[in-house]
Amino acid sequence: MPAQRFVNLVVRALLRSPGLGRVVGGRLVTLYVVGRKSKRRFAVPVAYLSEGEDLLIGTSAAWLRNLRTGESLAIRLRGRLRQADVRISARQAEVVGAYAHMARVNPTFAKFNRIRVSEDGRPDPGDLELVWLGGARVLRLTPR
Repeated sequence: MPAQRFVNLVVRALLRSPGLGRVVGGRLVTLYVVGRKSKRRFAVPVAYLSEGEDLLIGTSAAWLRNLRTGESLAIRLRGRLRQADVRISARQAEVVGAYAHMARVNPTFAKFNRIRVSEDGRPDPGDLELVWLGGARVLRLTPR
C-alpha cells in the first residue's frame, strides 16, 4: 500500500500540471471524493474509458462507497477541474458487460483486474463473473 500511495501522489501531480495533464489525462482522471463520515477530501487518480460523453470506470475500491447515483463529483479531467454527474451500477449484467468492454479496449485494465483475454480479444466469462462476485462496480461519470 505505501508504494501505491507514492504512485498516486506522482500521478496526481502529473494530472494537475497544465501541459502534462492533457497528455497523461487521456486515460486518467482524478476524482475528488469526500468521505461520508470523515468529511475528508481524497484525490483518487483512476483509469477511465471514454464512452460517448461519459467516462466509464470499473472499481471495487472502498472509496466508491462515498459516492451515490444522482450526486455530483469534482474531477480533474485533462488538466481542468470540472463537475461530473455520478451513476453507479452493481447489477451483474451491467458490471460484466462494462468490464468486458474495458478489458477488450485496455489490456492493462484486464491484467490489473485478473481478466484473461483470448488471442481474438474476448475476455474470459469466468474471470468477469469472479470480478463481479468480488465486489466490482461500474462508475459512469458525465462531465459538465
